[in-house]
This record gives sequence, C-alpha cells and structure tokens, in this order.
Amino acid sequence: WPRERRRGRRRTLAPAVCAVLLVAAGAPAFAAGNAENGQRLAERTCASCHVLPDGANNSVPQGPPTFRTIAAERTDDQLRGFLSQPHKPMPNLSLTRREIDDLIAYFGTIRAKPAR
Repeated sequence: WPRERRRGRRRTLAPAVCAVLLVAAGAPAFAAGNAENGQRLAERTCASCHVLPDGANNSVPQGPPTFRTIAAERTDDQLRGFLSQPHKPMPNLSLTRREIDDLIAYFGTIRAKPAR
C-alpha cells in the first residue's frame, strides 16, 4: 500500500517538474545590460534632446521628457518596446538589443538615485 502511494506521487510529480522546466526554458531571458555603457550611449545619442541626470545639458529644447521623468514613468518592458520601435519626433536610432539593454540598465540606476 505505501509503495503504491509513492508511485502515485512520482507519476504526478514528474509531469509537474517537466512542465516547470519547459516553461523556464521557453521564457525569454533578457540579458542584464551594462549601465555604464548605457550612460555613455545616452550622453552620445540622447543628450541633444533629453536632459540627462548629472549632465551638463540643461538647455535643451522644451518638449522631450528628461531621463529622470522617463525612468519614473516607464517600466523596463515599456522602455524595451519603445526603444525597439521609436516614434516620431524621436529619431530612429536603430539600436541593437545590447544597446537597449544597456540603456535600460542605465535607467535603472536613475530610478535608484534620488533627485537632487
């Protein structure tokens, strides 16, 4: 009788373990970006329109949100989608996945730092 119980548990446990492994294997894994590379990229390509934290570009045209505002109002998934398919008036930067991951990591550091 106890032996039959153990077999029954194995039969129900094995499919559950397989299901978990299949879901984990199929889940998209986004590589963690490099925030320092993201900051350099932002300084090089974004600072002409957006105000960057700790940056010297405080005289940009009115309109584009600051990086601090973007970091506060957008999730990583929203940023990934937007940077993958930018809208007008933002230029099409044709960023690579790595560059997008780096920028998102940089936005994470902005979220973590309190505004001065």
